[in-house]
Amino acid sequence: MLDKDRISTLVGPVSFAVAAGLAIVTAIVAALAIERRSTEDIVTSLEADGIAWVDVSANGLQVFLDGTAPDEASRFRAQTRASAIVDADRVINRLEVAALDATVAPRFSLDMLRNSDGIQLIGLIPGPQGDEAFAVAEAIADIAGSADVVNMVEMADLEAPETWEAALAYGLRALETLPRAKVTVLADRVEIEAVGETREQRAEFIARLQQNQPAGVEIVLDISAPRPVITPFTLRFVRDAGGARFETCTADTPETRDQIVAAARAAGITGNVPCTIGLGVPSPSWGDAVATSIAALAELGEGSVTLSDADVTLIAAQGTPQELFDTVVGELGADLPDVFSLQAVLPEPETLESAGPARFTATLHPEDGVRLRGRLPSGAVGASVQAFATATFGAGRTDIATRAVADLPQGWSVRVMAGLTALSQLEDGTLTVEPDTLRLSGRTGDSEMISALTRQISEDLGPGVNFQMDVRYDEALDPVASQPTPEQCEARIREIQDETKITFDPGSTEINQTAGEVLDRIAEILPDCMHVRMEIGGHTDAQGGEDMNLNLSQARADAVLNGLLARGVLVSNLTAQGYGESQPIADNETEDGREQNRRIDFRLLATAEVAEVAADADDQPRTRAGILAQGAIADWPFEITPLPRPEPPDGN
Repeated sequence: MLDKDRISTLVGPVSFAVAAGLAIVTAIVAALAIERRSTEDIVTSLEADGIAWVDVSANGLQVFLDGTAPDEASRFRAQTRASAIVDADRVINRLEVAALDATVAPRFSLDMLRNSDGIQLIGLIPGPQGDEAFAVAEAIADIAGSADVVNMVEMADLEAPETWEAALAYGLRALETLPRAKVTVLADRVEIEAVGETREQRAEFIARLQQNQPAGVEIVLDISAPRPVITPFTLRFVRDAGGARFETCTADTPETRDQIVAAARAAGITGNVPCTIGLGVPSPSWGDAVATSIAALAELGEGSVTLSDADVTLIAAQGTPQELFDTVVGELGADLPDVFSLQAVLPEPETLESAGPARFTATLHPEDGVRLRGRLPSGAVGASVQAFATATFGAGRTDIATRAVADLPQGWSVRVMAGLTALSQLEDGTLTVEPDTLRLSGRTGDSEMISALTRQISEDLGPGVNFQMDVRYDEALDPVASQPTPEQCEARIREIQDETKITFDPGSTEINQTAGEVLDRIAEILPDCMHVRMEIGGHTDAQGGEDMNLNLSQARADAVLNGLLARGVLVSNLTAQGYGESQPIADNETEDGREQNRRIDFRLLATAEVAEVAADADDQPRTRAGILAQGAIADWPFEITPLPRPEPPDGN
């Protein structure tokens, strides 16, 4: 037997050796697990981006990328994807690039992402590493200002496709216009995704981006407005003799919207079904509650169902059988999600007493104001309703000829004032208040007004009150949709000047009577064209020195600008520019020709800028101004250095 002291001496070293061995094995297993996890994650990410030509392997903590990329941009994209999964220092890029077929140009693209943190650029663009790259970088720097710019753009020393410059110029302008956007520029296509802070800002962005789109380039605009906060979260569905319709529809997600629309179609609605996606839903079960309620109304036949937050109000049509009503209401109450409460109303059959003359009407005309007729409560309550109407529509626009009655239904004055509030937001319309219902009809130029009025009336009167809406959207009344295009604005002014031009007496900068009458007519057009940047160009005949004529033409252009300002026209979108004698339209050798040359022209700034660039396109250097001036947008926010105008020839 071994000596006990000897055994004790051997136990310590052996235990340490075993522990060390276990630690080594554990470390090896952990390293292998990290290798496997890293390669799996990178492969998954690459496949999600359509990159299947990369072989990913690992050795220790290092990850190796092997394979042949179809082009340099694809190679860069693969490395970027891998570096987003593991530390970039661990990625060993051994990718090669396939030999470029000289007959096939790569697919150039530039992705530009702009947000509050700055601008990120990635892509492959044509041109040498020189003027082109500098011009793009300079334009991006001006757009970014003090914000950060992450530039991962690579250049290919190849000839640019025919429409690349126009597409790039448009994409840069879009990026400048939109504070939060993703702009993808291809040779024949520009894709723009952005969000406007309001509906009006979204409409303004779209109007700007639709101007002067480059020829031969497909423009794809996806400009959205943020989801509105809807309070209360309201939906109202009606079925009557006129068919099925939503008077307001709200949903919290696209999936819920699709569920609601499907239920409405099953209940008889046809055509386009607008439904606003917004914030403020009272329950994740909103879609289930709406679909169940619409199905219940369809089973009743006619009536309305209103959901205001978690309150559900089902109003059946007068004459609905009591047994059917009880059955449907009982089933609906059992099927609604727990958070929702149901109130069901079956109107009493009409009798001689209930069909009495208790009625109030208000008719709104855009020019004449509002006309109030019918019955109001007697005493102080009726007087307060009249005072409310006067305050809402104006004393000079309110015609009141109502009768004071003591025994009107309870809540009559509240219903009248809620209806008048809604009526005041329409262009024209009629309000009718009767014992059993409130009816509002009319026109609006706001496509979202119908939903807003439905929510307002539901909130003011409570979920149990029956009301009917017949308000329609009229695009002609929409101040955004009905705006004339820049070309239409220019054409209207040109039509006036085709009849009588703004001319000046020799050597004069005074607007004479004839010119003043022309300005009066132009001043009537310009308020509708505030969104269009235009130039007032001043011109002279060839008598006198060139410098004197140039100064004289500038003074005349300024005189027209000041004349419009004096006529109450906001001139922030107008600029005055003198051209002297350099652009005659008639023979300066005759008095009649000289008189025609002493003139004022209105033209779109974009037209002027594009014409200047086109006239000297072959000689234009590759500068930021050269890139951006091609296809210039009329309301382009940042300043573009103009090309120098040629000096007028001597003696003209």
